[in-house]
Amino acid sequence: MQTPDRYRLTFTHGPSGADAATDEVVVERTTSLGPGGSPVYCDPTGILRAEISQAGEVRMLASGGYQSPLPPSAEPLA
Repeated sequence: MQTPDRYRLTFTHGPSGADAATDEVVVERTTSLGPGGSPVYCDPTGILRAEISQAGEVRMLASGGYQSPLPPSAEPLA
């Protein structure tokens, strides 16, 4: 299975259900590997960094202090 070059990450926050707000960001694969050995993906600013496994499991990686992001859903992009 080929590793996707880009993913769309969707973050859900606020109340659950129909009123839940979402934010989306596209990340691109870097040359780095995360602690689990999977590729690290990054947004253009370098602030959002995520390790994404072949199974689509997302591990957010802190790029600075005081960060505690919740795991998003990941959708591979062509």
